[in-house]
Amino acid sequence: MAHEHKLEIFRGLVKFKSNTQKIWGVLIFLTIVTVIEVVLGIIKPEALMASFLGMKALNWIFIILTIVKAYYITWDFMHMRDETKALRRMVVWTAIFLILYLIFILLQEGGYVFDVYDDGYIKRDF
Repeated sequence: MAHEHKLEIFRGLVKFKSNTQKIWGVLIFLTIVTVIEVVLGIIKPEALMASFLGMKALNWIFIILTIVKAYYITWDFMHMRDETKALRRMVVWTAIFLILYLIFILLQEGGYVFDVYDDGYIKRDF
């Protein structure tokens, strides 16, 4: 029993006539997000170099855009929008939580290693 896939993206804001058009629409969206990341990485605007929550604002933008792309790839290419609400939440929320947890661990350990190289031997009691 096959069923038709939804030919819309962004919760129905953009609708397509065929699967081919939808694939191109998704490709264009992901390309735009990637181009924004690359341009920001090359230009590195001075306004985004200010520290925000222990990290540069530019790094937060990269993290957020990467999570947006990962979520959308899961949502569209893995057909999560066609699944039940409970399965969608289990898959997507778990992945987002694990990504955020990994980022937290990398930032904590990276900051510690930076401090060791910058200031010499440092010991933290956790």
